[in-house]
Amino acid sequence: MSEDQRIPLPYRLREPFLSKTEAALFRSLTEIMGARYIVCPKVALTDLFTIIRPNENVHFFNKIFRKHVDFLLCDLKTVAPAFGVEIVKQIAKEGLREVDKFIDTLFLDAGIPLVHIPSAESYEPAHVVTLFQSALAKAGKPSMGIGPVPNCPLCGKMMVLRMHREGTQKGRKYYGCVDNPRCSGLFEIE
Repeated sequence: MSEDQRIPLPYRLREPFLSKTEAALFRSLTEIMGARYIVCPKVALTDLFTIIRPNENVHFFNKIFRKHVDFLLCDLKTVAPAFGVEIVKQIAKEGLREVDKFIDTLFLDAGIPLVHIPSAESYEPAHVVTLFQSALAKAGKPSMGIGPVPNCPLCGKMMVLRMHREGTQKGRKYYGCVDNPRCSGLFEIE
């Protein structure tokens, strides 16, 4: 059969790949975390987790089959999973749904904080960082400010790498609060 006679496959590109909510959060996560993490959308749980003794634990495979995490943040250098991110419609008064509790436990057992972010049209960076800090605390991990990126000395939120654009410091890098311009905290890099 020639190229001209080939019967097209019955697939079409899914449009849009990300919903408006997912796209807004993707842009926000990339802006906030892009210097530290790779933001991977729609990662299948079967790509992330493996089943111990799969023949004996089929029902555990079924719990993750055809499910994904909305975003997976991976270390920029090692590409090791660092955070899972789930968009939640609304966190109910009684807590998470059973399926969400299972996924929460799955990530917690693997030592990966799972961040639950309420669905919205836009996302406030300071609020997103606070949710990440809460997920770290729940997972028993140190604050995001420990290590190469400091916490803001004024409000304690995560800082992002910035560059002075004017004045005598022009061209020099520094850490500025993610909540800028509401918070003017900065940490100069020597």
